[in-house]
Amino acid sequence: MTDYCAFSKDHKCPKWTDYEITRQELEEADELCHGNWIEIQHQYEYILRLQELLTQHGIEIPPEY
Repeated sequence: MTDYCAFSKDHKCPKWTDYEITRQELEEADELCHGNWIEIQHQYEYILRLQELLTQHGIEIPPEY
């Protein structure tokens, strides 16, 4: 697929523009997902450490958590 279109006045292909926009959006989403996953892992490790400390000090963790 190229940016050239023989059937439009300015020879710009609308599908190419859609492709470029979609590709950029997917790249941004991928970066955000990666960043979010790192944050989720960090928070999970933090929660596990807090649960460990509570248990060590005899504090019971409610079952719904």
